Amino acid sequence: MNATYALISGASQGIGRAIAEKLLESGCHLAICSRSQSDLDQLQSEWKQQYPAARILAFAADLAQAKEVTDFANKVLAEFPEIHLLVNNAGVFQAGDLATEPEGQLESMMQVNLYSAYHLTRAVLPVMKTRAHIFNMCSVASLKAYPNGGAYSISKFALMGFSENLREELKPQKIKVTAICPGATWSRSWSGSGIQPQRIMEAKDIAEMLWAAYKLSPSANVETIIMRPVSGDL
Repeated sequence: MNATYALISGASQGIGRAIAEKLLESGCHLAICSRSQSDLDQLQSEWKQQYPAARILAFAADLAQAKEVTDFANKVLAEFPEIHLLVNNAGVFQAGDLATEPEGQLESMMQVNLYSAYHLTRAVLPVMKTRAHIFNMCSVASLKAYPNGGAYSISKFALMGFSENLREELKPQKIKVTAICPGATWSRSWSGSGIQPQRIMEAKDIAEMLWAAYKLSPSANVETIIMRPVSGDL
């Protein structure tokens, strides 16, 4: 079986880490990035022991900066011959109302939540072939406005629009595009919130759904995956 080369942005915790570990368990070679070099070093050490057959690349990058996005992509492409699976997972959340949130909040969230996906996708598309698949980590906030969503919701609506336009463009090349829209999902950012872990989804639930969509036959694509806690949104 041919090797599968995967690339994930923002993979040091939460959903990104769960996806990374699912892909490694499934035999993929993996490239990841995070802003924290210490987090990356720790992950690489752990994963190399758990998955000795996998090639694992880990580079520090601030994906709010377009140059760092393209630098990250170029480092990966120097090591991997092609990319079969791209997960645009990098994201940031800040609550707020449009009328009162801090100046610049929209710009900062658009840089990470939308522009990083745009620049990373453009950088690696030349080496993505027919069996490739792009996953964009959207949100239920991509589908419906809600109180205190503000600029975050705008950025996630924009990422959904990016996903839909990209899918149409890539249909002739048989490259699949899936938007994943999770509701509340456990990560360390929920620690101290008072919300019980059982009330929200596990990050590995998102990873399992992504892998299931990736493993479909070449003629099938899941365009949008919507997941919520069984008791509904918070």
